[in-house]
Amino acid sequence: MFNLGWLEIGALIVIGLLVFGPDKLPQVASQAGRTLRNLRRMANNARDDLRAGLGPEFQDFDPADLNPRNFVRKHLLDEAEDTWNSQPGSPSLEPAMVSHIDDQVDELGYGELPPYDAEAT
Repeated sequence: MFNLGWLEIGALIVIGLLVFGPDKLPQVASQAGRTLRNLRRMANNARDDLRAGLGPEFQDFDPADLNPRNFVRKHLLDEAEDTWNSQPGSPSLEPAMVSHIDDQVDELGYGELPPYDAEAT
């Protein structure tokens, strides 16, 4: 969840020992664990209440889908990839194909102008 390594965990333990002392550190750690457990339980209850309030047609609703990054990835990019791959004769976007396409593109030399296409403008 937090992506902490052993060095970071050890540093947090040392800082906890210095701030709270060795006699209060177990109490503080258990209280922090209880608080985290309660917060997780409250978040799960809120999510379940939201799903129950929305009705049966939104049973697969995930609040993480409302994050703009996830929303764009799920609704726009997946649909675009499905559309691209469903067109007859369209190549799939596999890495081998992309490198093959790159081989076909002629690179321009220094000072060389690209070809003019009147239909593209």
